[in-house]
Amino acid sequence: MNAPIVRFAPSPTGLLHIGNARTALLNALFARREGGTFILRLDDTDLERSKPEYAAAIEEDLRWLKIPPDVVVRQSDRFDRYRAAAERLKAAGRLYACYETAEELEYRRKRQLSRGLPPIYDRAALRLAADEKAKLEAQGRRPHWRFLLDHRAVSWPDLVRGEAHVDCASLSDPVLVREDGSYLYTLPSVVDDIELGVTHVIRGEDHVTNTAVQIQIFEALGGAVPRFAHHNLLTTASGEGLSKRLGHLSLRSLREAGLEPEAVASLAVLVGSAEAVRPVKDIRELARLIDFSHISRAPAKFDETELQQLNARLVHELSFAEVADRLAALGVRGGEAFWLAVRTNLSKVSDAVEWWSVVEGPITPVIQDEAVVRAARQHLPPPPWTEATWKAWTEALKQATGAKGRALFMPLRLALTGRDHGPELAHLLPLIGPERAGRRLMGEAA
Repeated sequence: MNAPIVRFAPSPTGLLHIGNARTALLNALFARREGGTFILRLDDTDLERSKPEYAAAIEEDLRWLKIPPDVVVRQSDRFDRYRAAAERLKAAGRLYACYETAEELEYRRKRQLSRGLPPIYDRAALRLAADEKAKLEAQGRRPHWRFLLDHRAVSWPDLVRGEAHVDCASLSDPVLVREDGSYLYTLPSVVDDIELGVTHVIRGEDHVTNTAVQIQIFEALGGAVPRFAHHNLLTTASGEGLSKRLGHLSLRSLREAGLEPEAVASLAVLVGSAEAVRPVKDIRELARLIDFSHISRAPAKFDETELQQLNARLVHELSFAEVADRLAALGVRGGEAFWLAVRTNLSKVSDAVEWWSVVEGPITPVIQDEAVVRAARQHLPPPPWTEATWKAWTEALKQATGAKGRALFMPLRLALTGRDHGPELAHLLPLIGPERAGRRLMGEAA
């Protein structure tokens, strides 16, 4: 196989969400694995709704996911190419002018339905004589332009779905150019795929019907038809479709919540496939796991709880070198000893702030068992403290108090940390230190 060229084609009218990430990752990782090219094509032909801040956010999100594009293309820079393609289709008789208003089309659709007929466009515009068109234009009507479909079945070998086909006789001739001269998605997409040499179109299964139409446009323009892979879509855990209005599932919100990009990528790629969902730290390994033929046909549920669990598993494996700069930015000191002490108790790296505040203080000690705490003060080990200090200290307290197990350890934990759970005290104790521990055992905020 020649090196593939793929594209991810969002419109910059909002923030990317986790469902968009699935498509972007499948494209980018496939290209990376096969030594190909990953194109970000910003579908910004809707000049009113497209915003530069959203375009910038899309590129930022892709960098965060560690899949920066090799090439960035903006459709708003390419209108001359779309005009040229439209003129070619007009000259070939494949793009024809239609003058119906939206209200007239809706009336016809309802009338066809009432007669038990499929609600597809009846091609009435093809029967208009030149003088009839002139009369309509004299009334101030401007045409929209439809692509004349061949009424035949179009088939293609889909890399996810297997052999796929759509009978184009069941479809309305699609509008490619609006009355105001602006373009719908379909024509610019095909023109760009031809000119950019796109070899594989990897996208959601909601585009399956579009594929048959686009294949006919590829053929009409003399372009090579790419391979298609239509993956299943992500839904929320409750089965609701994802959209830009679900702001809490935007990549920006997930990033700001402190989630690891590898956790997001692992879930977005592996859910709804034959591969078990697990945290994959190396993006190259994740690329090796992609197999389009193993993607389920059923919708894949994105479970936020599962994402949190994946994130925690990843955090537990992070070395101090991998997080040192982030901890410093959070104001967390303590070095590698602190990180190794607390990481298995974290769901996110930012959770380290809480445990650093426990170490550094001040905290409010909880004195649950005065006898145990008093004995702990009396047997407080001399410095220096190491990880062996905890065991020696608690052994001495067992002998002094007769307390053991939870009856011994819980009063100490509550007094030293103010919490009834947390990292191993053997690791935390040297970080807390003798002076601060002694004050806490006195019940003082320290």
